[in-house]
Amino acid sequence: MGKAIFWHRRDLRITDNAGLFKACQSATCIQPVFIFDTQILNELERTDARVEFIHRELERLAKEYAAHNLHLRVEMGNPIEIIPALAKELHVNLVVTNRDYEPYALQRDKTIFERLQAEGIDFQGAKDHVIFEKNEVMKDDGTPYTVFTPYSRKWKERLRQQPIQVFDSHKALENVQGIAKEPKIPTLAALGFRPSGMEFPAASVADLLIQKYSDQRNFPATPGTSKLGIHLRFGTISIRNLALRALPLNETFLNELIWREFYQMILYHFPYTVTSSFRPAYDAVLWEDEPSHFQRWCEGKTGYPLVDAGMRELNATGFMHNRVRMVTASFLTKHLLIDWRLGEAYFAKKLLDFELASNIGGWQWAAGGGCDAAPYFRVFNPTAQQEKFDPKFEYIKKWVPEYGTASYPQPIIEHTFARNRVLDRFKTALNKTA
Repeated sequence: MGKAIFWHRRDLRITDNAGLFKACQSATCIQPVFIFDTQILNELERTDARVEFIHRELERLAKEYAAHNLHLRVEMGNPIEIIPALAKELHVNLVVTNRDYEPYALQRDKTIFERLQAEGIDFQGAKDHVIFEKNEVMKDDGTPYTVFTPYSRKWKERLRQQPIQVFDSHKALENVQGIAKEPKIPTLAALGFRPSGMEFPAASVADLLIQKYSDQRNFPATPGTSKLGIHLRFGTISIRNLALRALPLNETFLNELIWREFYQMILYHFPYTVTSSFRPAYDAVLWEDEPSHFQRWCEGKTGYPLVDAGMRELNATGFMHNRVRMVTASFLTKHLLIDWRLGEAYFAKKLLDFELASNIGGWQWAAGGGCDAAPYFRVFNPTAQQEKFDPKFEYIKKWVPEYGTASYPQPIIEHTFARNRVLDRFKTALNKTA
């Protein structure tokens, strides 16, 4: 059985942790580890709230481990160097982690696998971040789905054949011993970061909200969404537990969890979509080069109140209501004709619940060039969206208090002109590649 490192990444919990359970089944001594990856940290602003969130959750996790007489070890640096070095230092014969499907993570893990293998140390992965991964939900011909609805049907069919299994990781920890004698967690300041002052959403959701989700989810002034994105992103809650709760309560809520898995699967099978359109023809679109327009969009000063409210909510809280995400993304790509990659990068920097697969999937959907995309000729009218989903201006007045006064800016662009321009621009690009 021997000794094992369990490497936490996007799974900052003990409860129902597939990889941790696997490590406990495979070893008698366990060392839980988390690494602040400097390859990622170096790209972030010093007040990035997500680092603060991770640090807070690691302190909580360390206390949970202490109750089992285990000690969490937290390092900072390049995992490609740290994991093999730790494995040798602790004399382990196994490293276990939960799988990650992003291109950077796949390459990192491949390199670590090869280095550990050269030292005679096993490196094993587990499925924890999703219910179904990689090739588990495929077409009958063995190719990946690229449209959501048939994917979701097959996903649910697969679930009926293979019910969700949960893992009693707390009980499994009772049968192992620790390796390190004391926890080692650097301070936020030692990591080079400062408190952001942002509040983080709770890691729980009421059954009643899930039950009413279908009726309330489109109205941004109503607290009708779970805000669990950040907790799913960093694995502070279990996707299996959440799906099991949603199953009898609300299919629309469950479908949102399936959308998340659909985009994870798309990114895994089509990694080029990180920088290019899923539909290559859309890369021929000639985008506008208007830095001032992009800046006004970022600041929430476009003169379209629903767009502005969404951007200000994002800048202030790190969150934006999903309906408004669609409207703001459509406005940038269709009204302002600005490259979706700029918007995707801005959301990546600001969203607490930023998830690469979902962010890319959502932005390409809005721009028209993604899988399962809205046709390019569907252009959201921000005014019509406001009339339908914020008819009393409750959401808008919260985030744009000067709306209706002389200090609120005039619209940055006229809707009909913008719609005609984007239709013409997209048509020209697609005709070139037809």
